[in-house]
Amino acid sequence: MAITLGVDIGGSHISSAAVNSNDFKIFSQTYFSGAVDSKASKEVIIKKWAEIINQTIEAVISTSDFDTEETIGIAFSMPGPFQYETGIAMFEGNDKYEALYNVSIAEALLPYLSTENVSFRFLNDASCFGVGGSLMEKSIAADKVIAITLGTGFGAAFLDDKIPVTNGSNVPDNGCLWDKPFNESIADNYFSTRWFLKQYESSTGKILSGGVKEIAAIEDISTAEIFDDFAANLSEFLAPYIINFDADLLIIGGNIAKSQQLFLSKVKANLKSKNIDLPISIIENTEKTSILGSSYLYNESFWEQIKTELPNF
Repeated sequence: MAITLGVDIGGSHISSAAVNSNDFKIFSQTYFSGAVDSKASKEVIIKKWAEIINQTIEAVISTSDFDTEETIGIAFSMPGPFQYETGIAMFEGNDKYEALYNVSIAEALLPYLSTENVSFRFLNDASCFGVGGSLMEKSIAADKVIAITLGTGFGAAFLDDKIPVTNGSNVPDNGCLWDKPFNESIADNYFSTRWFLKQYESSTGKILSGGVKEIAAIEDISTAEIFDDFAANLSEFLAPYIINFDADLLIIGGNIAKSQQLFLSKVKANLKSKNIDLPISIIENTEKTSILGSSYLYNESFWEQIKTELPNF
C-alpha cells in the first residue's frame, strides 16, 4: 500500500492525515481536522467525515508523485461499540453517533469520497493510541506496553510487541479498563473529566465548565488536593494490572495528560511504594498519535497477526 491515511474519530471531531509507512511520520500539509456533531443524522456525520478525509486525499494527490491507479488505504481509529472486523458501527445507548447504528462505514462513506480506489481497515481508538505511542517511543526498550487515555472517558490498551492483547489471564476482559470496578463504581467515573468537575464542585461549591484545564489553572489547595486524590486513585487502580501484565512501559495520553505537572510525580511515587518502577511516557498529542497507530494497520505483518482477532465491542 503506497499511501496510507490515518483517521481518528473522536466524540466531537475527526482528524485525518497521510502517513509515511517507512518512518511513521505524518506527511507535511496532509493533516486536517474538523468538528463533528455526534448527535446529527447519518448523512450529516458521514458527509463531514468525507469532507475531512477528502482534504487529505487531495493534499496527497497534489503534493506527491501519487499514481492515481494506486489504492489508498484508509485506516480508522474508531471508538466502540463497533464491529472492527466488518466495519459496522454499533453505537447505541452511548450518546454519540447513534444515527450510525448498524451502518457499514465503508459503504456509507464511499459515495462521498473523491476517489473510489480505496480500502478500509478499523481498530479500536485506545488500541490505535497504544500502537502509535509504541511506534513513537522506540528509544525505550519495551515489549509489553499499557496505554491509557484520560479525557471525557477512560481508554486503555494492552500491547505485546505492538499487538493489542484482549484475551488471556494477564489482561482484563476485552483489554478494557473503563468498565472495571473501582471504589464505589467503575473506573470510567474516576479517571475522566467529569470526576474532576464533580470533585471541584464538591470541594468549593463552584460549578466549572472548562474541564480539567480550567481546574489546573486555579492554583489553590482544593486543586492540589483533587490532583493528589486523582494520582492516588490512578496508581491504586493501575498497580495490579501493571503487575499482572508485567508491563515495561506505561503511556498516558488524553486531555488530562496535559496537566501532568500536577499528578505525574505522585503517580510515580505511589507506584514505587508498591515496588513498581517502570517508565511512564506522557503523549500530549493524542489525535496524531492515534492516526499513526491506525496507519500501522497497513503494515501487512501486523495486519496478519490481528485481523482474525479484531474485537467486536
